[in-house]
Amino acid sequence: MNICVVGTGYVGLVTGACLADFGMNVTCVDKDESKINMLLGGEIPIYEPGLDAIVAKNTKAGRLHFTTELGPSIEHALAVFIAVGTPPAPDGSADLSYVVQVAEAIAENLNGYKVVVTKSTVPIGTGQMIEKILREKVGDKLPFSVVSNPEFLREGSAIGDFMRPDRVVIGARDAQAVAIMKDIYAPLYLIETPFVITNVETSELIKYASNAFLATKITFINEVAQLCDRLGADVHHVAKGMGLDKRIGPKFLHPGPGYGGSCFPKDTQAIADIARRVDRPFEIVETVIRVNDRIKKDSAEKVVAAMGGDVSHKTVAVLGLSFKPETDDMRDSPALPLVEHLIAQGASVRTFDPEAMENARTMLPDSVQYCSDSYDAVSGADAMVIATEWNQFRSLNLDKIASLMQGNSVIDLRNVYEKDRMEKAGFVYECVGRAAKDLPGE
Repeated sequence: MNICVVGTGYVGLVTGACLADFGMNVTCVDKDESKINMLLGGEIPIYEPGLDAIVAKNTKAGRLHFTTELGPSIEHALAVFIAVGTPPAPDGSADLSYVVQVAEAIAENLNGYKVVVTKSTVPIGTGQMIEKILREKVGDKLPFSVVSNPEFLREGSAIGDFMRPDRVVIGARDAQAVAIMKDIYAPLYLIETPFVITNVETSELIKYASNAFLATKITFINEVAQLCDRLGADVHHVAKGMGLDKRIGPKFLHPGPGYGGSCFPKDTQAIADIARRVDRPFEIVETVIRVNDRIKKDSAEKVVAAMGGDVSHKTVAVLGLSFKPETDDMRDSPALPLVEHLIAQGASVRTFDPEAMENARTMLPDSVQYCSDSYDAVSGADAMVIATEWNQFRSLNLDKIASLMQGNSVIDLRNVYEKDRMEKAGFVYECVGRAAKDLPGE
C-alpha cells in the first residue's frame, strides 16, 4: 500500500518510519527543504532513540522516501496522513492553519478514492472541517474518507510506543475506511493490540482527554509533594501507596518541577479552549494549567531559597534542560523559567544537557554558559540543580562534584538521589516532597 505522510516533525517522521517497517511504501513530505535534504543524506533532524536505525533500514529497503513534492505524493497514495504542527494560538486554541493548507492540497490533487487521516492532535470538529474543504473542491466527483487516528507517542520511547501501543484509536464514518486502517495496522493484530473503533469526533476527543488526565495526575502528585514538604511526609511513599491501588496505578506519580513538552501544555490549553467555546468550562483542566504554572515558579523559588534567598553574583550549575530525558525537546520545559528566574535574580548559570543544548541556545538568555559535561558545569558553582532526570545524572561521582564546586548546595528537583547519601557526601541537599524524618527501613 502506498502511504503519504505530510510533515516530518516528531509525529510524522516516527509514523512514516514505523509504517514503512510494517511493510508499507511510505513517502514523507515536508516543505522545509533543509529538513528533507538532511533526511535524504541520512541525518535525523530530531533526537529520538532508535529512530535513526529504523529510518536507515527502511530507506535502504526502498520502502521509505523523502520529498518536498506534495502533489505527486498525494496522487500516488491510498492513505494520506496529516502530521503537521498544531501550535497553540495566543488564546490557547490550536492553530490549524497547517492542517488547512494540507487539506486544500489534498483537494487539489485528489485523483481517486483516498483515506485522509489526521495524525496531528486537532480540536474536535477538525475532521468535519477537512471533509468540508474536500467536498467544496471536488463535490461528488471523487470519493474520499476522513479518519481520525491520534498518536500516543512518548518522546524518548516513541518507536516502542508505535510498535507496541496500548491501543489504536480509529475514528471513521464508513466501513471501507476502517478496513483500510486495519490493513495498515495489521501487524499490531498479531500482538493482540486493542483497537478502539469509533466516530471521528470521539477519536479526536480521546487524545485530548487522555493527555489532560495524565497532566492532571502529574500536577496532583506535585501538589501532594508540596504538602509533604510542609507536613513532614515522604512523597515517594505516598505515591507508592497510591499507585498500588489498581484503580490509580503507579505511572505519572513522580513529583518534579512541572510538566512540559510538546503535548501536555498545548493539549490542556486546547481542550480548555474547546470547552469554553461550547459554554462548558473544563474547570479541572483550567486548574491544572494554573497549578502547573505555579509549580514551575515555586521550583525556581525553591532553588533561590535553598541558596539563602540571594543568588546575585553566585554561580548555579543546572543539569538537564529538556523537559524529560531521552529527548532534545525544550518546548515548555520547566528548565526555561528556572534558568530565566536565576538570571533575573543576578545569578550566573552554567548548564549541561546531553541532547538539548543546541535547542536551548535559541530559547535561553545569551549569558547562559553551555558546558561539555556535568563536571564542567559544576566547576566553581555555588549550587547544583538537577532539572532533568537523565540517567547519566543518577551516577555522578559525588566526591568529584564536591571537589569541583565552590559551594555545597544541591537542589534535586527530580529526586534522583537519596538525602542520606548526599548529606554523607557533604552536600546541603534539597529535594521535592521528602521532608519525612526517621523513616523505618523497608
